[in-house]
Amino acid sequence: MHHARKPAGLNTSLDLIRRRCSCLLPLAGWLVTCAVHAQDAPTQSDFGGAGLLQTPTARMAAEGEVAFTASRTSPYTRYNFTLQPMPWLEGIFRYVSVANRLYGPESLSGDQSYKDKSIDAKVRLWQESHYLPAVAVGVRDMGGTGFFSSEYVVSSKRFGPIDASLGLAWGYMGNRGDIGNPLAIISDRFKIRPARDSNPGGQLNGNRYFRGRPAFFGGVSYQTPWEPLVLKLEYEGNDYKHEPEKNNQRQRTPINLGAVYRLNRNVDLSLALERGRTAMFGFTLHTNLADHAEPAKLLDPPAPPLPKMPPTQSPEQVDWAAVSRDLRDNAGLRISKITRRGSELMVTAEQTRYFYPAKGIGRAARVLDNRLGPEIDWYTVVSTREGLDVATTSVHRPRFDALLDHRIDLDAFRRSVETGTPLPQREEVLYKAKPKKFDGGLSINYAQSVGGPDAFILYQISANYDADYHFTPNLWWSGNLSANLVNNYDQYKYDAPSNLPRVRTYVREYLTSSRVTLPVFQLTATRRLGTDLYGMVYGGMLESMYGGVGGEVLYRPMGERWAIGADANWVKQRGFDQDFSFRRYHVATGHVTGYFDTGYKGITVSVSAGRYLAGDWGGTLDVSREFPNGVRMGAYATLTNVSSKQFGEGSFDKGIYFSIPFDLMLPRSTVNRAGILWQPLIRDGGAKLGKRYNLYSLTGDRDTDNFNDNLQKITE
Repeated sequence: MHHARKPAGLNTSLDLIRRRCSCLLPLAGWLVTCAVHAQDAPTQSDFGGAGLLQTPTARMAAEGEVAFTASRTSPYTRYNFTLQPMPWLEGIFRYVSVANRLYGPESLSGDQSYKDKSIDAKVRLWQESHYLPAVAVGVRDMGGTGFFSSEYVVSSKRFGPIDASLGLAWGYMGNRGDIGNPLAIISDRFKIRPARDSNPGGQLNGNRYFRGRPAFFGGVSYQTPWEPLVLKLEYEGNDYKHEPEKNNQRQRTPINLGAVYRLNRNVDLSLALERGRTAMFGFTLHTNLADHAEPAKLLDPPAPPLPKMPPTQSPEQVDWAAVSRDLRDNAGLRISKITRRGSELMVTAEQTRYFYPAKGIGRAARVLDNRLGPEIDWYTVVSTREGLDVATTSVHRPRFDALLDHRIDLDAFRRSVETGTPLPQREEVLYKAKPKKFDGGLSINYAQSVGGPDAFILYQISANYDADYHFTPNLWWSGNLSANLVNNYDQYKYDAPSNLPRVRTYVREYLTSSRVTLPVFQLTATRRLGTDLYGMVYGGMLESMYGGVGGEVLYRPMGERWAIGADANWVKQRGFDQDFSFRRYHVATGHVTGYFDTGYKGITVSVSAGRYLAGDWGGTLDVSREFPNGVRMGAYATLTNVSSKQFGEGSFDKGIYFSIPFDLMLPRSTVNRAGILWQPLIRDGGAKLGKRYNLYSLTGDRDTDNFNDNLQKITE
């Protein structure tokens, strides 16, 4: 199939609404079966994140680490997902199931237990040195109901096999209130912690941070001589006399004892006695995505060997149709044309197989080496996407051959590689491919929602058929037909009351009205408007909930770390059956978006401002990090002119996401990604149109980091 490689976090279509927590089960299975183990990571606490049992430490996992932790300490069952996007930053999102409290009215939720959602963040202020401990500051349950909200400062120091921690906590972890608040010397307002119900659900609880009487916490973990076993002793600052929903628990002692058995480098099993009377059972699945290498590509064709005898054919004598087939089959290049300019051969094509561009270019150079005589000494690949010329990469043939023969190293070869902007030049056309008109494929899709009021897990298995028909390279039709096979969304009763136009909260109606739907049916045209300027227009059924027309322009200078774009759309709400019918609601929506690659550890910041689907005006901040192997982690937040009361539960739109190249999971190369978005609530404020294509993704090859960071793959 011919899919746009959209960055995670930018989609708001119904598919992602259903999959906003789909990471929890499928990803957990992948973590267990990872062929490449994670680096040794700190053990996780009951709440997720590096810690002891109920409390955190100042430790951080290696950057790129992800972990899924489940723990049970009656009456709480916690499901935690931990991300380590930076060496000094840890993020966690969590579901807590409270066994002895109901979610809501029996008519809606039956006997389902109460579920609480929360997000944590921990920042390391400095690392451990010979004399000083590591110190970190963190916020637990920073928004929402704030049932388990807490702030803390914690230090950790290692003494051989013993890792000792000591901290001070406010809020839930510090409910014992051992001392007066030391911050009261700044202001008397730090003496009192406002009640939870003074803050609407979903807002950041900033008016409560570090307020009230805090308590000490700490403990030690001991790495036993038997490597798989870690013992823990902890003193916690919570006395369990101020539990949410008046759900207080007996505590015989604030000292907790536990053990972690590291089954292997990806699986930890935990057992503890907490509160002096309650057993805790838990497990953690973890791996490092940044260090995760792709499995052996057993299903890829072998790289062509270098010719034993140098070819003598001139470009005019070559069977270019056969070469085009070889470039498609071995280098993953869908050829548009092959041209010559003096001693340089230029291949204009779209990469359809290899996630790492260097690998495709290396394969292409090998194919050409076997066909061309010595009069050609430069190979240039003009990268295209959907008919747009995006970037050029030129390889010096003699130096490439020397690299393969180990006569020069990668650094010496790197100096001969050139990247640039495609420019019109005088060329001799050697071959022009007949464009492939139709492309289609069948797939099975699994989607789930976790933590809703109707059931903890709602799932759907559907059969999808995606198709594209290209009238020209720059004009094509896209369609998606989806047939529901198995689901339990008949339990979906939640109507998500809203004080805004219901632009996203008709989720139940869109999911349950028809077994066969047409999520996408659109016509798209692209054009390169200038050297660094691109344009796109589109119309039709643009996503599951909206159809209409729109356009986008993007200015993205080659070699620069910034870009700016704008889109404008007029859309109308689709009928619940997702056919060709429409409802009455319509709106003009669009945004101006700036993108900035900071150049620091692959961090990209995008800021967009404009009008959203509910007619509200505001902006979205998206911050993400992409590791050299293509894994991306990020978070976004949207604030508009809608008040928290109008917005409803959640107060503003926000989410955490990560994106993993399928190339890291499959025995064959692919350019596609798995994008996973966790969105605590689907509301109507701050909702964007879920476009199938966007120009920033289509021009992704203008960012040469992926090529440069993985240049070693040019020899594979």
